[in-house]
Amino acid sequence: MSSPPRPTRDAQGLTHGPTWLPVPRTHAEHLVKRGWRERRTLSELLRAQVRSRPEHLALVAGDVRLTYADLDLHAERCADVLRTHGVQPGDRVLLCVGNRAEHVVAFYAAVRAGAVPVLVLPTLGDADVRAVAVAAEVSAAVVVERQGRRDLRDLAVSLRALPHVRAVLRPQDLDVRSTPRATPPTGSGRDDADAEDLALLTLSGGTTGTPKLIPRTHADYGYNALASARACGVGPDAVYLAVLPAAHNFTMVSPGIVGVLSSGGTVVLSPDPSPTTAFALVERERVTLTSLVPALVPAWLDEARRTPADLGSLRILQVGGARLDDATARRVGPELGCTLQQVFGMAEGLNCYTDPAGSPDVVCTTQGRPVSPGDEVLVVDEQDRPVPDGTPGELLTRGPYTITGYYGARELDTVRFTADGFYRTGDVVTRSPDGDLTVVGRVKDQVNRAGEKIAAGEVEELLLARPDVRGAAVVGAPDPHLGERSVAFLVVDGPGPTREDLRRDLTGRGVTAIAVPDEVRVVAGLPLTGVGKVDKQRLRAWAQA
Repeated sequence: MSSPPRPTRDAQGLTHGPTWLPVPRTHAEHLVKRGWRERRTLSELLRAQVRSRPEHLALVAGDVRLTYADLDLHAERCADVLRTHGVQPGDRVLLCVGNRAEHVVAFYAAVRAGAVPVLVLPTLGDADVRAVAVAAEVSAAVVVERQGRRDLRDLAVSLRALPHVRAVLRPQDLDVRSTPRATPPTGSGRDDADAEDLALLTLSGGTTGTPKLIPRTHADYGYNALASARACGVGPDAVYLAVLPAAHNFTMVSPGIVGVLSSGGTVVLSPDPSPTTAFALVERERVTLTSLVPALVPAWLDEARRTPADLGSLRILQVGGARLDDATARRVGPELGCTLQQVFGMAEGLNCYTDPAGSPDVVCTTQGRPVSPGDEVLVVDEQDRPVPDGTPGELLTRGPYTITGYYGARELDTVRFTADGFYRTGDVVTRSPDGDLTVVGRVKDQVNRAGEKIAAGEVEELLLARPDVRGAAVVGAPDPHLGERSVAFLVVDGPGPTREDLRRDLTGRGVTAIAVPDEVRVVAGLPLTGVGKVDKQRLRAWAQA
């Protein structure tokens, strides 16, 4: 298969030419025959459950309670709303909604209309959201007016100003809280998509500029969701509590919202991640499964000792996004009364899970095994040579639901993918003789803060833009709650900025809050290597001291 021409952008930033590389049809059919790829669209997976259990509770969010029949009708009605605003098959629809019923309804409405949802967290900085909208060439957007203390109305105005955006809607414009009409609206029963079509765009990395856009098809995302559901024992009796942001890949497909709804279970959306809020929902909705990042686990364990809530329904607590320290992992079972399941994966594809019924030592000290028999993993040294089991090396992977290239950024593919199609994850892992993976670090100059990848160089550029900063270096340091915290070493004129100074400065420039260093240290000078580069190995030692 010859390489397609690279896409180009015009003066308005619009892309022309191939923007992503679909799997060749012959290979896709081979994967389907092996049971490693879905023939159905995401909308068809939902409709299968609508036919099987129309009156079963599908979605709970605040005072909204939708059966599968309700969800189906709302999704179709919202698909009509999108069509009315000019959304056509293949168009991109940006969703920046948060943990609300409208996120789920709009997601399925978009795919039902043949459009491509672009999933964005409301915590992403305005400049980043706008850059994503330009890179994805979105035709419409659904944007919440307020998320916590953050006002997003100015963001909505700036999106309306983009030349390719035809409509910006508010969640309330989707009218999810009204009673669905008794008869299906126009277009019901019709999907404007094929299983091998682009299904959604999700985001990876990036703290300034444009985060990378990850193209996922119905066929690979549906398989990812269902394989994950099987690994977690999810079926119609499952009640999944979405504590983490609904637009995050972990929350969407591990097995998350898509996996649970494609399996006939119930999804409950939590408005915030606090254990007080979550425990009340666990008791009220009889939640069986939920997911956290390591940073949230200690607070949950502390609250579990004093909560009056009945947590007896909770069977599995998933923890992923960063490495959970072994000591905290061993506390989960005894203190929460449920089984820990560690999850390791990436929005680009590969998902790994520990076996809920497996050895406690393996569950508490590893991040599991790939979910699919079709997943291929290599652990290699700096020359891409395989290393022995137990030896740290970079994880490379390819498989039936791992992407083969980024969207609209073909120049990245020669860096992030090998010549034979393996994705370079940037994670340093060890592999046991039984195939269990343990994450021990990162190859690239990044900080993995509670599952969010922070590019150190991008933050350094922001810091150096300040007139009082003459030198800047950002490194990660181990943290029992965050996995890693970001530490900024600054050479400054004068007393130097505090962390609060940096927070006001960076967020005031529209940068996502995750870019703000957790710790700031003023130093007389940055240590250098023999070739004159900043010696980050020494800085990491300083940060840990």
